[in-house]
Amino acid sequence: MPRILDQRILLLVILFLTGLQSTKVLSEWKKYGDQECETAMNRVQDVTDYLGPDCRYLNFKAGEEIMVYSKLSQKNENLWTGSKGKDFAYFLKDAVKVEELFIAEEVEVFT
Repeated sequence: MPRILDQRILLLVILFLTGLQSTKVLSEWKKYGDQECETAMNRVQDVTDYLGPDCRYLNFKAGEEIMVYSKLSQKNENLWTGSKGKDFAYFLKDAVKVEELFIAEEVEVFT
């Protein structure tokens, strides 16, 4: 019985550590189009197919349009957040090209 208990505890520790890995903060700073973080910043078009590493990332095919609402800054500046239809998630900025700019100046906010 103690051996089974040890295995269960080990399994719980592994599951806990795996959960911590997936909730890691990508960046503490973001750039937005306004102080209220409500304005779309850009309209972009995908230049390549993109499949994100997990459910926090947007998947898309080349030619689709995405509305950009924020950009990570300082740490992980290569990630932007946006929406495609009803999906909202992170994506690599290098996978898209800017089609239309909606703001004149970006606002950096600590999150």
